[in-house]
Amino acid sequence: MRFSRRSKPYGGEIHSSIHDAPGNLTLHLSRSFLVLAAFILPAAAQQTSPAPSQSVTVTAPEPLPISARDLLDRSSVTLDLTDPASEPLFNSPVDWLRLDPSLNLQERGSSGVQADISLRGSTFEQTLVLVNGLRVNDPETGHLNFDIAIPLEAITRIDVLHGSGSTFFGSDAIGGAIDFVTSAPTHASATLRLGGGSFGATEQHLQLSAVAKYVATRLTAARDTSDGFFYKGQDDRGFHSNAVALDTFLTLTPKLAPTEILIAASDRPYGANLFYGPYDSAERTKSWFTSIRQPLPAGVTADFAYRRHTDQFILFVERPAVYENNHIDTLWQGDLRRISSPTKNLDLAYGLEADGDSIQSNSLGKHARNQGAGYANLSLRSLRRLTVSVGARQELFSGPTPVFSPSASAGFDFGHGLRAHAAYGHGFRLPTYVDLYYSDPTTIGNPTLKPETSESFEGGFSWTPPSRSNFHLEATTFTLRQSNAIDYSKYSVAAKYQATNVGQIAYSGVETILNYRPHYNQQLWLGYTFIHAAPPPAGLISAYVFNFASNKAAASYRVTSHQLAALTSLSIVQQANRTAYPLWTVALTRSHGLIRPYVRGENLANTAYQEIPNVPLQGRSITGGVELSWPSR
Repeated sequence: MRFSRRSKPYGGEIHSSIHDAPGNLTLHLSRSFLVLAAFILPAAAQQTSPAPSQSVTVTAPEPLPISARDLLDRSSVTLDLTDPASEPLFNSPVDWLRLDPSLNLQERGSSGVQADISLRGSTFEQTLVLVNGLRVNDPETGHLNFDIAIPLEAITRIDVLHGSGSTFFGSDAIGGAIDFVTSAPTHASATLRLGGGSFGATEQHLQLSAVAKYVATRLTAARDTSDGFFYKGQDDRGFHSNAVALDTFLTLTPKLAPTEILIAASDRPYGANLFYGPYDSAERTKSWFTSIRQPLPAGVTADFAYRRHTDQFILFVERPAVYENNHIDTLWQGDLRRISSPTKNLDLAYGLEADGDSIQSNSLGKHARNQGAGYANLSLRSLRRLTVSVGARQELFSGPTPVFSPSASAGFDFGHGLRAHAAYGHGFRLPTYVDLYYSDPTTIGNPTLKPETSESFEGGFSWTPPSRSNFHLEATTFTLRQSNAIDYSKYSVAAKYQATNVGQIAYSGVETILNYRPHYNQQLWLGYTFIHAAPPPAGLISAYVFNFASNKAAASYRVTSHQLAALTSLSIVQQANRTAYPLWTVALTRSHGLIRPYVRGENLANTAYQEIPNVPLQGRSITGGVELSWPSR
C-alpha cells in the first residue's frame, strides 16, 4: 500500500433546458467529431509503434493519474493498491478512501452499501466518479454514484482530484473527481480469499490472471454478505454484495498498443431501514458496465463506455404493495483525446466527448438527454521555475444554451523541494432525474430546478526535501462558491423535503497531508481538513447542502516485518453542528506465502455514530479468514 500527495502535472451560469428534446445536438456532435478527427487522426497516422518483441507479452499503458494528466499544480491524492500485502487489510474501496481527510464518506451500511462521497464540503452529487477516466455517475440519483460494478481486487489505483474538474470531466465535478483505475496483469496468478466474522459477515473473493503473447486477462469476483445489525437483522440492514469483472488486453496489431475491454456486473440487495425516513425499507441495485479503450499513435486515445443500472426500492418490507419504485437508467460515453508536445516545454491536451443518459421508471417517467463537449488545455511545463496551465471546455446540451468552463493553475519552485501552487476552476452539475421528478411520502422533486454552477480557488505549498525523498508535506487553502446549489429542505418536521435551488453558498477551508516513510517497510500518513460555511437560515432543515464534515483528521501507520503486514488507522470526524466521533481500525495479515491468514477489526472503540442523520451504523466488528495465493508471494 502506497500513498502519494501531488501538486504536479495533471493532464457562465447555465440557463439551458435539460429535458427530453434532443434538438440538433446529434448534428452538432457529428460536425464536431469530424472537425476534431481532421486534426487528431492525421497526427496519429504520422507515427506508428514498432512491432512487439517476440519475447515480450502484452504490456498495456495504464491511464495517467489525475494528478499527472492534463492539469498542473492541483491538489490531489493517489492511492496505490498494487501491494499484495494490502489486499486483506481492506475489504472495499470505502476503506481506502477514508484515508483522504478531504473526502467525506457517509455510509448507510457496512462494506460501502450505499455510500455517499463528497469532497471539500460539496454534496455527494457534486463529486464525479470515474472508471479509467470514464464517468459512472448515476443519472437517477447521486446516492448510487458509488455503486460501481468492479470488485476491489480489480482496481490497482485510486486517484482523487480535490476541487473543480469540470474543464476536463464535465458535469458533477464541482467538489472534485475520483477515478478507479485498472491495469493489465503481468503474470499468471490465482488468489482465493475466504473469511467471516461479526454480524454474520462472510467474504468470498476470487481473482484469476492469465498472460499470453497477444492477450492478458484478469477475472475478478467478490461476494460479501451480512445478516445485518439493526432491529430485525437481515430484513433491516443485511446485504448481499456481489460483483464480477473481466478485464482483457488484446494486441490486435503490432502497430497499436493493446486494446482494453472491460466487462463488469454487480447485484446488491440490502436492507434499507431508516435510509430515507422512518420506514423498514429494502432496496436492490444491479449494475452493468462495459468499456473499450484503444491507445493510438501520436498520443491519441479513443474510448467508449456503456452503463446500465436498475434500482428497486420497497418502502415497507412486510407490505411491498403499498409503495414500490423500479428504475432503469442507462449511460453511454464516447471520446477522442490527444496529448502532444509541440515544443520541449509545452504540452497541449485536447479532445471531444459525447454522452447521453436515459431513464424508465414507474414513478419518474421516461426521460432522456444528450450532451457533448470539446476541451483544450495548454501547459507550459518550465518557464525557469514557473509552470502555468490554462484550459477551457465548451459543453452542449439537448437544449439551446451551452456552458463554458475555464480553468487555470500555476506553480513556482523555490528550490530545496519547496513549491507553491494556485488554481482556479469553474464547475457545474445537471440535476438528476430524482431531483427533477421524484415524489414519495417524504420527498418531492422539482422539474423547474436550475443546474448548479461553482467557482473554486485554491493555493498552497508542498515540500519534499531533496535529501529526504521519504518525506512529503503539503498544505492547501481553498474556497468553493456555489450558485443554485440543489438541496432537499423544509421548515417543518412534518413537511416533505422539497428539492430547491439554494442561492449563494461559500465553503472555505484548509487541508494538510504528511506522508513519511521512516524505513523502507514502514509508512506514516497524517492528514487534517477543516471546512467552514455560513450556517443555514434559521429554522431550515437541510438534508444535504449543510451536512458536511467541518473537521476531519486521519492517521494511519503500516509496517511489514518477518512476513507480517500490519495496519492501524484512526479517523476523527465532526459533521457540521454535530458531535465528533472516532473510528479505529486494526488489521494484520501474512504478507508472503501460499497461505495468508488475516484478521481485521473495525470500529474497535465501539463508537455509536451516524454519518447520515438518523441512520445508526454498526458497532465493533471482527473479521478473519485466509487468503490462498499462487504463485506464493
